[in-house]
Amino acid sequence: MNPCRGDNGRVPPRRLDPDKLRSALDAQLVALDQPPFDGPASALAGACVAAVLAAYDRGLTPEREAARFAVRHLLDRLVTAAPGRTVEVRVPPYAAVQAIEGPRHTRGTPPNVVETDARTWIELAVGRLSWDEAMTKGAVSASGARADLSGHLPV
Repeated sequence: MNPCRGDNGRVPPRRLDPDKLRSALDAQLVALDQPPFDGPASALAGACVAAVLAAYDRGLTPEREAARFAVRHLLDRLVTAAPGRTVEVRVPPYAAVQAIEGPRHTRGTPPNVVETDARTWIELAVGRLSWDEAMTKGAVSASGARADLSGHLPV
């Protein structure tokens, strides 16, 4: 058994560093003219997602680290909900993961790839935007027979 993998043989989602997450969240809150976060550590990731969405709603560019943590958290939730290695989901420049059960690739470019920007991914993941809306707008690039996340969203 590979020590880097969990009991089920899958690589567990990365654990977000709470101190770095809190720092990124607080920087985003300051940029939004809001007080620093004073909630429990278990709510940091969700608060970060909400703060990044608030920045987008105000027409602002979110703080880079806050956006990175929000994207990473929501990708990790996808991996937890739909484990596997059939579809690679890319949100450049922040992160990429493999998810969804089925045939897996071992080398080269995966046959099933979904790529989108941070805002679109966050809005898809929280249910603000549907898969069909994102595809119609051209906000998502999806290639491959299994590159459809509609059954796994929101996370």
